Amino acid sequence: MSQVTQNQGLIRDYELPTPEPESPFRPRRPYRFGTLCATVDNPDQKDQYGSSSVPIYQTATFKGVDGQYDYTRSGNPTRSHLEHHIAKISSAGHAFAVSSGMAALDVILRLLKPGDEVIAGDDLYGGTNRLLTYLKTHGGVVVHHVDTTNPVNLHAHIKEGKTAMVLLESPTNPLLKIADLATIAAQVKERAPDALVVVDNTMMSPYLQRPLEYGADIVYDSATKYLSGHHDLMAGVVTCNRDDLAKQISFIINAIGNALTPFDCFLLLRGVKTLAIRMDRQQTSAMAVATMLDRLGFKVHYPGLTNHPGREIHERNADGYGAVLSFTTGDKALSERIVGATRLWGISVSFGCVNSLISMPCVMSHASIDPAVRAERGLPEDLIRLCVGIEDPADLIDDLEHALLEAGAVTVSAGADQHHFVRATIPHGGITISRAVEKLAYNEHPERKRENREWFVSAPGKVILFGEHAVVHGVTAIAASVGLRCYGLSSPRHDGKVALRFIDLGNFSHEWVLNDLPWDAVASVGVGDPHPDALDQRLIDAIQQRGLPPDIDQNKQAKAAAVAFLYLYMVMTHGGERPSFGFTVRSTLPVGAGLGSSASFSTCVATALLLLHQRISLPSLPEPSRTPDAETHDPGHVHISHAGRRALPRQVVEEVNHWAFVAEKILHGNPSGVDNSVAVFGGALAYTRPGFGRKSGMEPIQGFKSFRFLLTDSRVPRDTKKLVAGVAAKKLAEPAVVEHILDSIQSISNEARRALGDPELPRDALLSALAALITENHAHLVALGVSHPALEAIRAQTSAEPYGLSTKLTGAGGGGCSVTLIPDDVNDSVLAALTEGLISSGFHPYLTSVGGSGLGILSPYDPANYALDTSLTLEESDQRLSLREVFEAKGVDELTTWAERRGRWLYV
Repeated sequence: MSQVTQNQGLIRDYELPTPEPESPFRPRRPYRFGTLCATVDNPDQKDQYGSSSVPIYQTATFKGVDGQYDYTRSGNPTRSHLEHHIAKISSAGHAFAVSSGMAALDVILRLLKPGDEVIAGDDLYGGTNRLLTYLKTHGGVVVHHVDTTNPVNLHAHIKEGKTAMVLLESPTNPLLKIADLATIAAQVKERAPDALVVVDNTMMSPYLQRPLEYGADIVYDSATKYLSGHHDLMAGVVTCNRDDLAKQISFIINAIGNALTPFDCFLLLRGVKTLAIRMDRQQTSAMAVATMLDRLGFKVHYPGLTNHPGREIHERNADGYGAVLSFTTGDKALSERIVGATRLWGISVSFGCVNSLISMPCVMSHASIDPAVRAERGLPEDLIRLCVGIEDPADLIDDLEHALLEAGAVTVSAGADQHHFVRATIPHGGITISRAVEKLAYNEHPERKRENREWFVSAPGKVILFGEHAVVHGVTAIAASVGLRCYGLSSPRHDGKVALRFIDLGNFSHEWVLNDLPWDAVASVGVGDPHPDALDQRLIDAIQQRGLPPDIDQNKQAKAAAVAFLYLYMVMTHGGERPSFGFTVRSTLPVGAGLGSSASFSTCVATALLLLHQRISLPSLPEPSRTPDAETHDPGHVHISHAGRRALPRQVVEEVNHWAFVAEKILHGNPSGVDNSVAVFGGALAYTRPGFGRKSGMEPIQGFKSFRFLLTDSRVPRDTKKLVAGVAAKKLAEPAVVEHILDSIQSISNEARRALGDPELPRDALLSALAALITENHAHLVALGVSHPALEAIRAQTSAEPYGLSTKLTGAGGGGCSVTLIPDDVNDSVLAALTEGLISSGFHPYLTSVGGSGLGILSPYDPANYALDTSLTLEESDQRLSLREVFEAKGVDELTTWAERRGRWLYV
């Protein structure tokens, strides 16, 4: 075998058969590998119509007696074409196609019997380890894991009559270690002639390496990977040259029935045709990526690098270096941030696809291996694996560089002509991000100071549409976001103080000298680490006793909110930095009315503090899709689903939700997590408490449509604990009656969930169904005793002619709010009359929407520019008011419109 060269254009010959006999007049050279891949031809199996593509024989049975095929489990023409083709490109006499790579290994391991011993590598695919562990535990097979980079390491375990199999990978997954296949095969045969040498060749594919040529008895590939190349099928292939092994393997496959289906055989044949050109592009790009990471000083595992310890051996084994590499960063949290910050690299456990993939093996593909075993085998927890696709290599490298920069793994150094990336230092096991990284990671101009950034955030409230109170007893509740929102604005200071202002909580305002806060009670949470399940009661007590102004006890809501704010601020602090800033909160939500005002506040606080403490960062905004309107000053919005990663990455959203839940714990003690999830993700979700026999947890309702609702605050205080206790007492006294009511409410929630998630249901039919369910649900809540005369008065007004609308209580009942569904055909004059009537009755109605966006973040900006904003009034512009001053002065009714005109928001 010739050695690899870095010239990917080098073409070499393969001593493999050609599809046609040589001409007596002009000798034919054997076809090169790329031609063999693309030429699917079996002289013994010609199609009667001469089709260019092998037909799919999508049949389970075949007619006739004594024919070549009788039952597809045992044999199928499409599979025969595939197996002939795989054998041809693998230097094999026999090939078999099965349902997956693990199915291929399962077939091979069935050749073992109890008492047999297996020698396997110490760096193997996680699924391989899992299956070997199962055989060791349940099948009486002895397994020895050794470092196969040195053949001598195997000698102590090779025992004639005992060693039945040696299982190898080269390169290994995921550390890319190299085994000398020829030497190991020869030494095993010398010491234990009956032992089978088995090689997992998935990483290389037959294009780059054919282990049967080096003495291996059996070779298998996960054909899901490079042989297919598109991740649109699951398949595995097994190849060998020994007739006796082929007979046993064929028997096993037929007996257990895991042969590959005809359609998947067709797809796999199609994929193999492009194997050569795909891998040429992929390994060329992989070399470029590996070189870039190596230049930055990361420890890179890739046999194509000159410093790889197994490069010489690999070049004897293979015709290329492959398209998988891995590297370490020195810090697990840093690695997680890098993986989460990529955009072009898909996060996936697999490899071999035309799309580039990134993963952390220890928490993904190799998570099934015990952490102690991973440590014993030298598998680093911070390892990142890259599987390079066919995208343009310049785009791949650019995306990876920006992910490294955003995560803090590299910084920018100004060279003579341009900026270039250099490795960031990692002192004391953590990451120190230079000021240049901070600026670029937050999309700032390199000369702008961090202290001049302001952050404007918002989050919606929520309503429980169905399932109030019953949710306490295991019934599913349907919760949705509302158009009423909480807004938070952080403004920089330079005086070593942090200030709070809660305009809607008695206009509470206070400033703290940062160094006077009870820092001695703080146990900071590391960057990238989750907050523990339990709150730090020591810190809460210290804040309440030493961190609050004396007069705050007169404003209990402001006190709870201040404690939550200071707690999050202090535990998030890291790296010795204590940002000095002011934070103002305003809300269009009625506070304390059961509309999730505390959760929207918690979401705003968590988001602002995560940004200020540099625990999350924003991606660059795309260009506006249209020119801003000079009259409306509406620059357009960027709306994404919570599964998207283009605007607000999933990692950012989940981090916000985690910390918002922490704040909710401080405010409420034991929240369900529903309110903060709705505030962060928007839309609607179904929630079921655990412990009641139903599937518990929160699930988004996909395709939820936005509706108009009238939310009416009764202005009657609620006593949630008393109401919940009342229902519990009624259930104890009249179990049959209450259980019937709860079952009825569950049926309503089920029906509502189906209707809301049905994209085919016409809107008028959906609105009609929701109106009926609202009326029915409220009647059951009245039967449970949780309504209130004020709520019934609101229902009477909204259901009376000429309105005829459906209304129900929401939240805990006993006062609080009601929700009224507004059909699309209700005109504004009718609504105006209704709201005027409710106001005259002493209620406070809010016309809004249900099911809108979740968390919103306004992109960073220079606040000085806002004095020149054309949307400001002439008086505001003349006074050159700051954004904070205008924000605090705006009326509640105009707050939302004003906020939406500040710039391009990033929404979940």
